Amino acid sequence: MERLVQSVLYASRWILAPIYIGLIGALAAILIKSYIELFHLLMTVDSVKESSLVLNVLGLIDLTLIGGLLLMVMLSGFENFISNSAETSSKKLGWLGRLDANSLKLKVAASIVAISSIHLLQVFMDVTNYTDSRALIYIALHLTFVVSACMMGLLNKKSVD
Repeated sequence: MERLVQSVLYASRWILAPIYIGLIGALAAILIKSYIELFHLLMTVDSVKESSLVLNVLGLIDLTLIGGLLLMVMLSGFENFISNSAETSSKKLGWLGRLDANSLKLKVAASIVAISSIHLLQVFMDVTNYTDSRALIYIALHLTFVVSACMMGLLNKKSVD
């Protein structure tokens, strides 16, 4: 009986596979959106102000960071929770086997801080479209992300030591 329960629990990890496949769809949506934004930028580059150009480029960087974050979560989640660790592939990425749940959380937190930084920079560059209270909310959110990432790093460092 114990063996049956153990087998069922171990096989249940495959329930996560469709979720990771769904993230591939989200990655495709980011790809499409980034090319739409790039096309729009290229079509208006001669008439757009420099600050608007920078904001559009920051938007593309933001989409790239989100795509990288998605890819990191998909690959490391699949590696950690679904695939058999005994299986090895010659095409496997070097960092993939070393990315455990704690290091993944730190990388996700760092990516969120980077994405938040880009959004905050966009607010500062387009400050005329934001009220003071709305800008302060963006700053508070960004600082919350920074403090959270730092705290996670400290807790991880203490747990490793």
